[in-house]
Amino acid sequence: MLGLKLPTDPRWVKIVEKNIHEILTDHAFCEQKAASTAISLIIRYPEESELVEAMIALAQEELSHFEMVHQKIRKRGWVLGRERKDQYVRDLRQFFPNGGSRMDQLVHQLLYAAMIEARSCERFRLLSESIDDKDLQKFYKKLMISEAHHYTLFLKLARKYGQDEKIVNKKWNLLLEFEAKLMVQMGKKKTMHG
Repeated sequence: MLGLKLPTDPRWVKIVEKNIHEILTDHAFCEQKAASTAISLIIRYPEESELVEAMIALAQEELSHFEMVHQKIRKRGWVLGRERKDQYVRDLRQFFPNGGSRMDQLVHQLLYAAMIEARSCERFRLLSESIDDKDLQKFYKKLMISEAHHYTLFLKLARKYGQDEKIVNKKWNLLLEFEAKLMVQMGKKKTMHG
């Protein structure tokens, strides 16, 4: 369903299990950044009513996910910790060239967001099936379903706002191939995407 070209190495779950506080902190900030991205799209494209309505709902949902992750952190007696830079997202966002029309930029942002959500969904599925912590298994299963919805939403919007669906699909497939190359280098860090 997700179309990802390279699955996460299952050994990544062991890194998560040894670094739960780090992963939860990183995950919390991923949710916060997702809410910020939705708000940013509203600010940049206020004339696109369908996009604005979708991003309002998404921002609210992502902020509620941030709250849920924060509660998991507090329940364990920890504090949130400082934001980490997301190397995966930074590297991913280098794929499309800068410039182009405003709508090209929107399509690129939507495709990046779809990719991030797809990878998050895949990782949440892996955690829901493989992590020893039963509470986190249930938690990530629930979030996996939301991430799948977000992935399909962003891809649908990219196709809507792109001038030609075939061109958008080609860009998506090229981005999938690029992301797979990134993932060869990832999967060894104490981060949600890295």
